[in-house]
Amino acid sequence: MGRTTLQISSTMVPKFLIATCLMIASVSWAQMDGEPRAFNYARHADKNVDLAGFGVGYGPFRDGQKPGGPWPTKEQIREDLHVIAQHWRMLRTYGSDEFSRHVCEVIKEDDLPLTIMVGVWVATEKDDADQQKANQTQVDGAINIANDFPGIVSAVCVGNESQVFWSFHKVETETLIKYIRQVRSSVSAPVTVADDFLFWIDEASQPVAEELDFLVTHIYAMWHAQPLEKAIAFTDEKFKEVQKKHPAKLIVLGEAGWCTEKQDEGDQANRLQGAAGEAEQAEFFHKYKDWVLTNSVVCFYFTAFDENWKGSDDPQDAEKHWGVFRADRTPKAAMAVELQESH
Repeated sequence: MGRTTLQISSTMVPKFLIATCLMIASVSWAQMDGEPRAFNYARHADKNVDLAGFGVGYGPFRDGQKPGGPWPTKEQIREDLHVIAQHWRMLRTYGSDEFSRHVCEVIKEDDLPLTIMVGVWVATEKDDADQQKANQTQVDGAINIANDFPGIVSAVCVGNESQVFWSFHKVETETLIKYIRQVRSSVSAPVTVADDFLFWIDEASQPVAEELDFLVTHIYAMWHAQPLEKAIAFTDEKFKEVQKKHPAKLIVLGEAGWCTEKQDEGDQANRLQGAAGEAEQAEFFHKYKDWVLTNSVVCFYFTAFDENWKGSDDPQDAEKHWGVFRADRTPKAAMAVELQESH
């Protein structure tokens, strides 16, 4: 399967092309350097087809690794991508570090049928010169990666949960827009922002949405105290609310998932009221996949692999347990079924 035909099945392509045509037909205006600028979505018509399918989020860190180092080796990334390519055609990263470049290199070197939505990790700047430099480094990195791998990078995502009210790394809207415009003027790939549905249904999201080629929303039924039996209905409801708020945009579901462990006390016990476990994750995963297929939703499931560096020191912290593969790359119940069906 080629890199630009990222559909789950051949029968789904027309539905996604219809969504794409609706998106590229719209034009929004934004102020840039004091002059009105028309953002013509048609310039991305040949790229948006890459956003058709059921993708997955990819964090590469194995036990003993974390952001800032130690980093995974390129061979470890290669191992991961060969696993991912058995099940998905799109993946999403969260930063434009050398890791994302290695992902693109492996996809190219091994001719894997994958594309990547490259992330740009931005955090609160205010008067922090070091953070301003770090944000600019991320922006520059994503621009370089997108331009160096035009057949592999399907989109650039500037910021992750940086606008929603509960963000721990909230970025000033004007700063985010500055970076969006810089990326958009420098790459041919579509440009987006990922954030929680609570931001996208808020009126405050309009200035950001107007700058983008499409929107990426996150919807976690489990974090919103939903039991498993109501999770898909909740996801559907919130997804449609975002669509209603931004009817001219293609809405991509960038994160949704179900964790396999959680803490028994404190905030997680209160917020994650649905039962955690591999059987529960498997049920959610397959019902979610059915919903995605039925509704032709472009999505990135969260996430491929557990990452034990995340969260607190408590080994049961839910942040560590959203993967459908364990940190040692063995499959959980959700993927055991997938593997059985593929053989």
